[in-house]
Amino acid sequence: MAGRFRTKRNRAVLQTTKTNEREPKNMTTKTDVADAVVIERTFDAPVARVWKALTDVDQMREWYFDLKEFKPQVGFEFEFVVEHEGNSYHHLCRVTEVVPQKRIAYTWRYKGEPGDSLVTFELAPDGDKTRLKLTHSGIETFPKTPAYARKNFEAGWAAIATELEQFLGKSMS
Repeated sequence: MAGRFRTKRNRAVLQTTKTNEREPKNMTTKTDVADAVVIERTFDAPVARVWKALTDVDQMREWYFDLKEFKPQVGFEFEFVVEHEGNSYHHLCRVTEVVPQKRIAYTWRYKGEPGDSLVTFELAPDGDKTRLKLTHSGIETFPKTPAYARKNFEAGWAAIATELEQFLGKSMS
């Protein structure tokens, strides 16, 4: 992401929240998510359907990134390259947590660049709908350059959430 995200459709509704509003100002632990990008959406689809869209590589290719492989297994490593404005960004990821139909998390970093971050998708049923909380923490560890500006991650993840919503709507009809 980080200034290098391109969706099939270049439109997104930004829904971010800063998680430090309720956190004490003196928290500085490694797990502090004060600078995390958080996107929350409710989808008109059951949890099982959203989980499959998040974890089935064929479905992921339709709304997420062009992944060669993906398995929702702790330790599974995957990568993908995104071209943006003439630059190539090689993403390296490793699945760190899987709780079927509830939560999946993976590391997110860039080949040849400093910084490590964590992307987490959390699902919760809401009647026959599904609430998604997408959190990307650790972006402050990336280089302090315009390509890695927080606003790029916010816009990128909002666009991805919109792509997922449109995919789910299309596949439910």
